[in-house]
Amino acid sequence: MKRYGTLWALAVATLLMSCAPTQKTPVVIVGGGASGVSAGVQAARMGVETLILEQTPWVGGMLTSAGVSCIDGNYKMRSGIFGEFTDSLAARYGGYPAMQTGWVSNINFDPHVGQAVLTNICASCADLLTVERNAEVLKISKRNGGWKVLYRNAQGRKRCAVAEVLIDGTELGDVAAACGVDYRIGMDSRHDTGESIAPEVANDVIQDLTYVAFLKDYGPDADCTIPQPQGYDPAQFANSCLNPLSDGVAETGQTVWPAGMMISYGRTPEGRYMINWPIYGNDFYANIIEASPAERQRALEEAKNFTLCFVYFIQTQLGMKNLGIADDVFPTDDGLPLFPYHRESRRIVGEAFFTMDAAAAPYDYESPYYRTGIAVGDYAVDHHHFRHPQWRNLPDLHFYPIPSFNVPLGVIIPQGVEGLLVTEKSVSVSNLINGATRLQPVVMQLGQAAGVVAALAVKEDKGVDEVSVREVQSELLASGGYIMPYVDLPKEHPHFGALQRIGATGILRGEGRNVGWENQTLFRANDPLLAEEVHAEEFYGGSLGLGRGEVTIGTLTGALRSLGAHIPTPEGEWWTSLGLENYSPSRTATRLEAAVVVDALFRPFELLDVDFDGEFKRY
Repeated sequence: MKRYGTLWALAVATLLMSCAPTQKTPVVIVGGGASGVSAGVQAARMGVETLILEQTPWVGGMLTSAGVSCIDGNYKMRSGIFGEFTDSLAARYGGYPAMQTGWVSNINFDPHVGQAVLTNICASCADLLTVERNAEVLKISKRNGGWKVLYRNAQGRKRCAVAEVLIDGTELGDVAAACGVDYRIGMDSRHDTGESIAPEVANDVIQDLTYVAFLKDYGPDADCTIPQPQGYDPAQFANSCLNPLSDGVAETGQTVWPAGMMISYGRTPEGRYMINWPIYGNDFYANIIEASPAERQRALEEAKNFTLCFVYFIQTQLGMKNLGIADDVFPTDDGLPLFPYHRESRRIVGEAFFTMDAAAAPYDYESPYYRTGIAVGDYAVDHHHFRHPQWRNLPDLHFYPIPSFNVPLGVIIPQGVEGLLVTEKSVSVSNLINGATRLQPVVMQLGQAAGVVAALAVKEDKGVDEVSVREVQSELLASGGYIMPYVDLPKEHPHFGALQRIGATGILRGEGRNVGWENQTLFRANDPLLAEEVHAEEFYGGSLGLGRGEVTIGTLTGALRSLGAHIPTPEGEWWTSLGLENYSPSRTATRLEAAVVVDALFRPFELLDVDFDGEFKRY
């Protein structure tokens, strides 16, 4: 009986597909979140018709619909569409300093403003980008090497989109699962990832999710106290801040802040308060990834109720009854976000597998993934597990130190399924490094890279796994993106591209540091060039004959001539033509000067493409 029921359902779905009006769209993106919007905008800007199917009335995902509008990290590396988004926010609010209103972030904004900005960015390429909001995807199937997506639009009509490339931009990786991609859920074993601080045995524990709330001050005489939520227990929030119930000591090891500091943590430029508080606040543990829609809904109602309990605690226990749920942010009846902040989802098995060890020591890792970078991040490895019943038995990952890092291209390309790209938090990374790759700037960049890959695959009639890594990176650089995580090199620098390209070859390498909670990798552009810091063996088969210690400009140019470089004379004019200054053969060259000269003379970045492991391709 069960088998016949399945066959009947398949027959009905096939009939529905055959009856629905069909549109051919080269790229279809399911999910208009942070990554989905970035992917759609990028693909359209590269001249490829693209369709985004978003199930809610808003685009932006965790940035807007989930209310996580205080951005974690990348303040010094605002690049690509992410940088365009933040620049637009700054323009609306009156500059970047105007957004430094909360202490959790340098970029705080109101979700509805972020939604308007992203809507405008999408509209700027409306000739090739269509965004279907309130769209429900009903079925996805393979079709002649591409994909067929049946969906119901906002008007309740069924439509069928036929695509060459499909992109999963969902919050939990639901499209990847439906398409048969292999994936992981929960904590990995150290024996599988090689990460020494991973658990001995794998488990299915994921990070806490959060139903964010936005509060606003309705005036000193206002009483905005909500009805006491079901199951309210003030003890659950006792050490969320200093208050009469608090003993001032957090078992988690985190600071117990004064109540005013807790509230102002995520203050927005318009004076609202983002309540996304990780210390005995409204984090909530629920692993709903494999749950049915009904089970998911029940769990999310519990999470929402938990947040309401925290709001009630703030209003009653902290005496802030004048703070009520903002009625002018989200288009919802209860004033809460359209969905919760999911910190973790399915993680696909991709062409590359990025781990915390790969991020911590990129030049020593078994695969030189750093050469294939498509997104950069500088925020700490941030895991939220304190609402899990057994959090004391989990690894302590509160801001585990690593340098700023780049994420390899292969993480968005699943193994074994053609014509599919996966973004958001469902990329091929370990559970541990997901604590850093899940953050808003990184996810937006991953989406933009997916848009590049999709567009190139369509335009060049290739599989997504056949597109050149270097071509993808070149498109990202041309779009104002970073491929190497140098926090000391702004994208406005006249030699930004050269240093990014040389860094991606490994000829000159960055220096990783961890300063407090901040992750850094520095190119050290103005430092003297040291012979032992030049790694050209894989290109030229041996030493460049630079000796040891500091390298003069004359020694550098002489070594490059010996390799066949044509350096025009007079050398001083040639030097100046590259945008360099103060030519003198006896002067010590800087790292920047060496990068610019090598990039101009040999083009090593373009000379050898790399595979998904970062190994040079030899033809």
